[in-house]
Parts: sequence; structure tokens; C-alpha cells
Amino acid sequence: MIFGPNTKLVGLDIGSRTIKAAEAVEAKGGWVLKSFGSMDLSPGAIEEGVVKDPQVVADTIRELFSTYNIKQSNVAISIGGYSVIVKNIIVQNMPEEQLYESINFEAEQYIPFDISDVNLDFHILGETEHNPNQMNVLLVAAKKEMINDYVNVIDMANLNLCIIDIDAFALQNIYDVNYASADQNVALIDIGAGKTSLNILKDHVSVFMRDVSLGCNQINRKIAQMVNCTMSEAEGLKLSSNPDKISVEDLKQIESSVVSDWCNEIRRALDFFYSTNPDDTIKQIVLSGGGANIKEFRDLLAIQTSAEVMLINPFQVFDTRKYNIDSAFLDNIAPQAAIALGLAVRRVDDK
Repeated sequence: MIFGPNTKLVGLDIGSRTIKAAEAVEAKGGWVLKSFGSMDLSPGAIEEGVVKDPQVVADTIRELFSTYNIKQSNVAISIGGYSVIVKNIIVQNMPEEQLYESINFEAEQYIPFDISDVNLDFHILGETEHNPNQMNVLLVAAKKEMINDYVNVIDMANLNLCIIDIDAFALQNIYDVNYASADQNVALIDIGAGKTSLNILKDHVSVFMRDVSLGCNQINRKIAQMVNCTMSEAEGLKLSSNPDKISVEDLKQIESSVVSDWCNEIRRALDFFYSTNPDDTIKQIVLSGGGANIKEFRDLLAIQTSAEVMLINPFQVFDTRKYNIDSAFLDNIAPQAAIALGLAVRRVDDK
């Protein structure tokens, strides 16, 4: 082949409220952003990571690719939520080939699902600190039913699914690309519509991960209950500078209540991490997702965790000018773009 195999991918972040697509090219001078687009998804099409209306999701993906003129058909997606389990486990030292044969047995004691109902994968992290006869292994399990649903959606959209990643790992990918020199413990937190992902990194290695069912939909749900409207209407009211069905004071109170719940849940997760890692300190929290845009949340989280809280800029090291992408659009959507960009920097043949 004159040009070699096509290993490039479109990063496709399929959320419960919006779908984002990112296409990136690695050139001699660094990363170049070729395209980025976002499209709203009909309410109820995906709920808590479960595909409820595959036709609507597939149609939205096709429309997204058409609107932003994305020609590449190889895609990488990511999953998360209660159907996905990620754990750091310790096993006896063995070759990778042998671990492939015994991973089901090793995983059974850590996975709260029937082992026959999940797909398993793992990554060997290296020897344990205190016992050279043991090694740390990152274990990932995802329910087959969930995987099959997303495979089906991508097939219906006439695309070629090459990689299924984990939301928190995609976030870690783009953090490492943009902040390679960071040498402190950091917590990456993505606040989506229906799910919050926490990934704690130590020396750029994931040491603690947790997904909880909290997100921006909580705000919409409380608005909808207060004024008796649909979730779509509640989203419009939340974003309006002059809402007609609810007072600004009531909106503020709802938002404050929800972000307080977020902070309490994040603090509990961090406290659990500290209980098992008493010598470690998290000095920085990097936020992404729609909830990251709420200033009150960032300020309260900084106070409750005694950490620096910052917004991620996934486009930081990307050349965004070559393909004339609107910089104002990218600035506005940056926190929500992190997972899609983290998937876009994957390649078909990597692991």
C-alpha cells in the first residue's frame, strides 16, 4: 500500500444529552484538530448509559457526521456507569499470555456480575512495591449487553467501530497529551448529564476510579418538577438569562443544592482514597463535562477539598487554525470536548 494502513479514528463521545465527534491528525509539528462537532440527542434516547432508542442515536450520529463533513468512518467510543467495573488488583507474577488464560478466575472475586455476562480486559501495570513476586493489574469488565447495544448503534450509523474505551481512560488520554509535564497527584473529574467520573492519577497512572449517578440532569429534573415542564424545556430555562417560568432566585437555589450534593459525593470518594493512601495528597482537581462550567461548583469544591480546581482545556496543544475551526466555538465547548478528544488521539492498532 502506497500510503500505509488507515489507523486514524474519529473520537465519538455518546452522552445521554449530546454526542460529540472529534477528528485529530498527528503531524510533525504536533497534533492538529481536523474537525469537532456536537449535536443534541433527543431526551430519553440514552438513560444512565443504556441505549433506549438505538435508531434515534444512530440517526443523530449520521447527522453529526454529515453536518461537520466528517468522512472518516473508523470510530472510537467510550462507556461508563454501573455496567462497567474498573479495579486495580494484585496477582502473582506471570507472563501476559498466562494471565489471559486465568483472568476469568482472577476476576470473579472482584466483579459483582456473573462472569459469563461480561467482557474482560486488563493491563499489567508492573510489580507491586513491596513484593516482587506479585504485580499490579488494571482490570476492566463491562456487561456484554451494554457493549452489544453500542456496537449495534455504530453499525446502524454505517460506521466502523475500532475501539471501545472507558470514559475515565479517555479523559486520562487527553490530560496526558495536554499536561505531560504534570508530576503531582491529580483528580480528573468529568461531570456529565447523568454521570460523574472520578479518576485519580499518581505519576500519570490511574490508582483510583469511581463513577456515580450524579450530573446536570439533576438540575433539569428539579426545574421540571417545580414548573411542571419537560426536561428539554427545563434545559432551556436553566440556560436562559431571563427565564419566564421560574425566578432567577429559584434557579440559583436549585443549582446550589445540586452542586452541594456533587461536592459531598466527590469529597466522600476522595476520603475513601485517602483512607487507603494516607501518604498521598491531591493538590489539583481538573474538571471536564458540562457541570464544570458552573462557577459555584468549582469554588465550593476547592473549599471542601483544599485543592486547586481548574477547567481542562483539551485543545491546548492542538493546532486549531489549519482547518479554520471557529475558536470561539471551541472555547465555549472545551470542557465538554475532553472525552471525544481523548478518543480521537487513539489509533486503530494501539492498546
